[in-house]
Amino acid sequence: MTIADWVVLSLYFVMMLGMGFWARTKVKTANDFFTAGGAMPWWLSGISHHMSGYSSAVFVAYAAIAYTEGFSIYVWWAFSISMALALGANIFPVRWVRLRQRLGIISPLEYLQMRYNLPAQQMIAWSGALLKVFDVGAKWTSAAILLEAFANVPPLWGVLLTGSVTLVYSVVGGLWADALTDMSQFVIQVVAGIVMLVAVLLQLGGISALWTVWDRLPASHSHPFVGQYTLAFAVVYLLVNALSYNGGTWNLAQRFIAAPDPKAARNAALLSSALYLVWPLVLFFPMWAAPLLLPHLADPTESYAMLVQKLLPPGLIGLVLAGMFAHTMAMTSSDANAISSVVIRDILPALRKDRQRPSDRVQLLSGRICTLLFLSFSMVIALTADHFGGVIGLVLLWYGALLGPLAIPILFGMLPVFRRSGANAAIASWFAGAVAFALIKFIYPEQIAHLPGDLTTTITVAGPVLCSLATFIAVGLIWPANKTAADQLLALINDPNASNTIHQTT
Repeated sequence: MTIADWVVLSLYFVMMLGMGFWARTKVKTANDFFTAGGAMPWWLSGISHHMSGYSSAVFVAYAAIAYTEGFSIYVWWAFSISMALALGANIFPVRWVRLRQRLGIISPLEYLQMRYNLPAQQMIAWSGALLKVFDVGAKWTSAAILLEAFANVPPLWGVLLTGSVTLVYSVVGGLWADALTDMSQFVIQVVAGIVMLVAVLLQLGGISALWTVWDRLPASHSHPFVGQYTLAFAVVYLLVNALSYNGGTWNLAQRFIAAPDPKAARNAALLSSALYLVWPLVLFFPMWAAPLLLPHLADPTESYAMLVQKLLPPGLIGLVLAGMFAHTMAMTSSDANAISSVVIRDILPALRKDRQRPSDRVQLLSGRICTLLFLSFSMVIALTADHFGGVIGLVLLWYGALLGPLAIPILFGMLPVFRRSGANAAIASWFAGAVAFALIKFIYPEQIAHLPGDLTTTITVAGPVLCSLATFIAVGLIWPANKTAADQLLALINDPNASNTIHQTT
């Protein structure tokens, strides 16, 4: 990186900080800090949802998969997310908004106490918060890998640089800062992505390379399913993505909660779906073409960074690096805000004898402190990522496998068809998923690794989520819940014509 690149990157960081401090003027209450006061327009919510859905891990871990496996990464990841959002747009986003309108929720888990009970809510809250620390740690690691590849910046300083900037604007501006910086980061990332695409096409002979490049790559690179990324894996990951992007991942649920009405939430989901359908094709093309421009690369995780350095002039390298950082900062800041809302609204009140929440002023201050602590802990995890299987291990296996047991009770608890599944089903579902993950990952890893047909990754991701789903349904059928409050809640959020009167909580 040259001085021009550092200037571009520095201006990017300064802009993020400036927007964070500007957003502070819109934050007066805890509701503003965690849900933007329910006033986020659908287009901003949709773009923020998209930007918060993936990080610079795409340019590290997924770039490595694109380099070695080809087109399949788009099929099981981006296309899968797009379909998951399109299918769920009329189901989950509208219910998230009704929960805020009719129950006054701020945290995505607040309604679980009424739907199930306090122990079930606390189990999901504590385990989900802990898991998210590891997930965000993987994102910082990806950003540090990129900065090291570009400028020989040690991982410690790479994590501290990106993490500190994100920490400041997240603590100051809350969800408004997250969404507004997401918007500006999206613009930067679009420009950077198009610049990179044009540079690669020029190297490969022009626009015709979009379809001729596949004739020059190994035949398997054009296949939708290859190696361990089989059709079965894609189907399972569609389920995982449906659970995650429709709100099972808490920061994505917040984008729907912050929408002013159900129609806006549905439109936000559809916009994000469209972006996932189209934009990753632009992002991934340089990664797919990388084997032609960087043959026999020893470490495929560095392929995108090396491609940028090879093809772009000074100044544009900093722009593309800023575009890659944009996703990490968008995702981690929104994660921190969501986790803070759960801690402040759900976990801490449960530790008090009177179970009461403090005043709004105290909640706002506590939310900022919690955001700071969460981001700090996640940066510590980032510096020890190798102990958890590296970036791919943290993103794909740990989070992908354990998301289902957490998300199934949250999302399916909104639907009347699962009315019989109560607190026992939620707790048993979580436990079954966790046990399945432990057996696959730690007890029988050698046996799983020797399964035929490249099933290792599929089993690792599918085992926990399918066990969790089966248990949630089975326990509901065998020991159906009998809770009047749950019936009232389901009627409230599933009836479009129910009163929008907010039942305020302190």
